[in-house]
Amino acid sequence: MLVIGDVMLDRYWYGDTGRISPEAPVPVVRIGDEERRLGGGANVALNLARIGARTRLIGVVGNDEPGQAAEGLLQEAGVVSDLLISNSHPTIAKLRVMSRNQQLIRLDFEKSFAMDGAFERAELLARVRAALADTDIIVCSDYGKGTLADVAAIIAMARAAGVAVLIDPKGRDWARYAGASLITPNVAEFGAYAEGFATADDWQDDTTLARGAEHALSQLDLTALLITRSEKGMSLFERGGAQHLPARAREVFDVTGAGDTVIAMMAAGLAAGLTRAQAAELANLAAGIVVAKLGTATVSRDELLAALHAAPEGGRGVTDEAALADWMTGAKARGERVVMTNGCFDLLHPGHVAYLEAARALGDHLIVAVNDDASVARLKGPARPINPLAHRMQVLRGLGAVDWVVAFGEDTPERLICRLLPDVLVKGGDYDAAQVAGADCVIAAGGGVRILEFVDGHSTSAIAARIRERAGD
Repeated sequence: MLVIGDVMLDRYWYGDTGRISPEAPVPVVRIGDEERRLGGGANVALNLARIGARTRLIGVVGNDEPGQAAEGLLQEAGVVSDLLISNSHPTIAKLRVMSRNQQLIRLDFEKSFAMDGAFERAELLARVRAALADTDIIVCSDYGKGTLADVAAIIAMARAAGVAVLIDPKGRDWARYAGASLITPNVAEFGAYAEGFATADDWQDDTTLARGAEHALSQLDLTALLITRSEKGMSLFERGGAQHLPARAREVFDVTGAGDTVIAMMAAGLAAGLTRAQAAELANLAAGIVVAKLGTATVSRDELLAALHAAPEGGRGVTDEAALADWMTGAKARGERVVMTNGCFDLLHPGHVAYLEAARALGDHLIVAVNDDASVARLKGPARPINPLAHRMQVLRGLGAVDWVVAFGEDTPERLICRLLPDVLVKGGDYDAAQVAGADCVIAAGGGVRILEFVDGHSTSAIAARIRERAGD
């Protein structure tokens, strides 16, 4: 991930206040603690690094103590900092004085990094060009401080290299963002850009917002537009369609930096192979986590996994083995009872549904491990599976009884089961418990094995045979 943008240092002074100053009607705060956090484009980079993305940051800081502090925080987080050092501009810094979880005042220290000198602007573009070959996605974090004065040139370079560019915009002049892959404004920023198209109140209407979005997509040659809408959640607009995502936050404590989290998770999702709609769901969930925190904040991988599982709609039930192993650690720590079963689930029928519901009733969560296409073919013959792995997993994730769906490539799930070690391992049919793959590991770890009867009259092989017979007719 390559992040380019305005780098800031956020400082927090914490203290108690119990009296009013005799000099003026203002509270007196006795400062006890100080905290420093990354802000602006640096916070975007930090969000990415916290979930494990390899991240490089290009920006500008001053030759001063705040600049050194920002670089130190970046190094601690594992971000590759590729920062230009300015001798004529101070590092952009914000100081917030906090008391009893309330912000009393914010002091800004800044001077625009417009980089009027040709050398500075050329140097920044040269660093972007050098980083392109090792970049999957670019995020431009524009806070209007001047670092992205040549954003149009960055977009052009990225398009020529086939690299997607995501932009968190600022101001009303969006012509310079033309050709970007995706822009992530909040509804107020979008209203400022589209002023004259509708009044401020009209932007809360889905129909009006859709018309404005369609206009922006066309005028700016964008692939997609993600508009954050506060308590209304987010709206993702693409050519020919829109998706509205409800807000995930249960409690909004502080929206500082939420936009940084949104664009970071959107970029990470796309780089990892998610669709734009799936990445938007991830970003929406992450935003709900971060606004419940005080000040400029990030979201961790563990927090995302926990929130994905806790989502009312079942979250993203299709996962991978590594992520599921991490989630299992948390579930065990919380004392939750995890049930696991496995199968091909090629043609889902009522017998499968009844079996999975019975398995889910044995604990708090149900994991379904699914044979991949190659292992199904080895077990069932070259004519199987009828449905590819991705389709089988998506159907399973839609069942109310199923929490997580994970694939495995071996003929048996023994290795996977022995890694996850569920509390209850379930198998259907006439098996003896000792014959079930992975049973030894589960029992040795203190778990149990249950054999459930299949519902009579339902068989995937029989359904497949009937389909072939009717196709022959």
